[in-house]
Amino acid sequence: MSIDFFIVPTVEFKVLFVLVVLFHHRRRALYFNVTERPTAEWTARQIVEAFPYDTAPKYLLRDRDKVYGDYFQKRVESMGIKEVLTAPRSPWQYPYAERVIGSIRRECLDSVIVLNKRHLKRTFVGYFDYYDRWRTHLSLDMDAPEHRPVLPTGLGKVVEFPDIGGLQRHYVRRAA
Repeated sequence: MSIDFFIVPTVEFKVLFVLVVLFHHRRRALYFNVTERPTAEWTARQIVEAFPYDTAPKYLLRDRDKVYGDYFQKRVESMGIKEVLTAPRSPWQYPYAERVIGSIRRECLDSVIVLNKRHLKRTFVGYFDYYDRWRTHLSLDMDAPEHRPVLPTGLGKVVEFPDIGGLQRHYVRRAA
């Protein structure tokens, strides 16, 4: 698992901080949340929400951001998670999280003017649904993080469906 923050400006010139938790194996965005003021306590709560009960991973890859303070580190340790820290100013050491953030920016945020926190959350719910169910990944042999079967060509015509308010599209073969 990887965890990372990135910022999103709003139309009112406020800065929102987005936390993304990513599952490496299938490149799946497991959890996200948005806040105006990230703290170690808030981030620790998000980890507990991301991994309820006994679903915590063995390792958590993160950078050396100050928002991961003592409170966060103690909570993660109490959950049995070992933190793996990257070297200072070395985003290439956790490429999966950085790649997902780049995809979010290019495929979603570059085309959306964010109004407020609620609007950003609603946009991300649509984006992560598209990302996990329909967006293909080269590293997954052109499959999506949530595996889907390949439909036979003789099944019927291809129908287009808009995602994220029409920013992206996915296609499904429908029986005639």
